[in-house]
Amino acid sequence: MGRVRARVIVLAGPSGAGKSRLATRLGLPVLRLDDFYKDGDDPTLPLIRTGANEGLIDWDHPDSWHLEDAMTAVRQLCADGVTDVPVYDIATSSRTGTQHLDLGGADVFVTEGIFAAEVIPACAEEGLLAAAYCVTQHPLLTFWRRLTRDLREHRKPPLMLLRRGWALLRGQHRVIAHATSRGARPVTPDEAYAEIHARVGTHG
Repeated sequence: MGRVRARVIVLAGPSGAGKSRLATRLGLPVLRLDDFYKDGDDPTLPLIRTGANEGLIDWDHPDSWHLEDAMTAVRQLCADGVTDVPVYDIATSSRTGTQHLDLGGADVFVTEGIFAAEVIPACAEEGLLAAAYCVTQHPLLTFWRRLTRDLREHRKPPLMLLRRGWALLRGQHRVIAHATSRGARPVTPDEAYAEIHARVGTHG
């Protein structure tokens, strides 16, 4: 791409680790990658192959998400400072509209989501990356925060959320290892906030 007017800070990490809360706290423009999920009737959605949720859609697999659409939005923000992004309703597994995201002249913005690690290599290769972090906390704390959030927001049926949460608890180390392999550095939310604040200044 041509001139880069803004660069991106990527917040990857397990669901429930505090990525969205950190992004809000930073006070920087935010591109929320979870809005790039596929619709629930998309025939390319991956299925869970084993365990209690066998046969259900695997919403924790990267194939349940539009990587290229997400990268298009990142590139447009870095080049032009504006883009249109989908609005996604997790409870109904569908896009419900679009919204206009404008950096307002900011030269850095945050992108976060459970698949955020997938954008790191391309961002780094294309000179768009300011920093990449894997936000992580104790697995039991992450499990509890994720479960209470998902129940509060009625994201899916309670039993499904409980089973999913237990599976994610057991697999949290793999999520962190994957994000690290993509170029993210594991940090707590407070550590990430302090580093980003020192680097670019924030409004939190």
